[in-house]
Amino acid sequence: MPVRLHGVILFLTAIFLFAALDATAKYLTAFFAVPLLVWARYLVHFVFMLVAIAPGMGHQIVVTQRPWLMTFRALMLVGVTLLVQLAFRTLPLAETTALVFITPLLVALLAGPLLGEKVPLRSWLATIAGFGGVLLIARPGGVMVGIGVVYAFGAALCYAIYQILTRKLSATEPPLRQLFYTALVGTVSMSLVMPAYWTGEMPTLMQALLITSLGFYGGTGHFLLIRALREAPASTLSPLLYIQLIWAMLLGWIVFGQLPDFLATMGMLIIGASGLSLALWRKRPGN
Repeated sequence: MPVRLHGVILFLTAIFLFAALDATAKYLTAFFAVPLLVWARYLVHFVFMLVAIAPGMGHQIVVTQRPWLMTFRALMLVGVTLLVQLAFRTLPLAETTALVFITPLLVALLAGPLLGEKVPLRSWLATIAGFGGVLLIARPGGVMVGIGVVYAFGAALCYAIYQILTRKLSATEPPLRQLFYTALVGTVSMSLVMPAYWTGEMPTLMQALLITSLGFYGGTGHFLLIRALREAPASTLSPLLYIQLIWAMLLGWIVFGQLPDFLATMGMLIIGASGLSLALWRKRPGN
């Protein structure tokens, strides 16, 4: 199998796992406090890293010259997980996923002041169009109202900062070390707040399996994402990210019986097209 095709398959598998993670988390938020679910997600991820990755890397998996920046980056991903799951408690799966997908547009804008990159006119136009799509989803009188929208926007902002820090750290920090730090920091930080939300109620066997699957989906998904980026260029893979919107819509329909209305669907398409235009433009030679 050609290396690039192998990378594409790994990438598509990873984004399906991320969609499955979101759908499972949304289902579980009806039964458990969100901080407990986030804690379990990172704990399983951390154990996975200790068993599968750490023995091969030794102390190199944790030794870094930029511990504070690595920790802050990891906390941003914890914020994404926490805010997205809070949004899922009140908002449909597909529309929430679409709102978080404004992240590439935020990255395009924030890369200027944070990384010193020039923000071209096309990025501004794509961002304006993308936020037009957001307005169609979170319009007055629609189902996307209230604090859930604020949580979704907060998740997108945290995710944008996380991606920018990932780019900044990539010159000195290997991907598996960055992945380990997200698991470590997520486990430690959520362990500090978890007791405040623990009621003593034990999950059923099925619920326990679903809770465990959160860490499996997240850890395996990020691992496959790293492997995919080794075997295919990011310019080839990044446009495929928007297939996750399709998975979110299908899983929202199958699991929760929720389908976006016409205007929300148009908003999702506009957000996807805006982000895709940025990805395709970066793919062009000379850009």
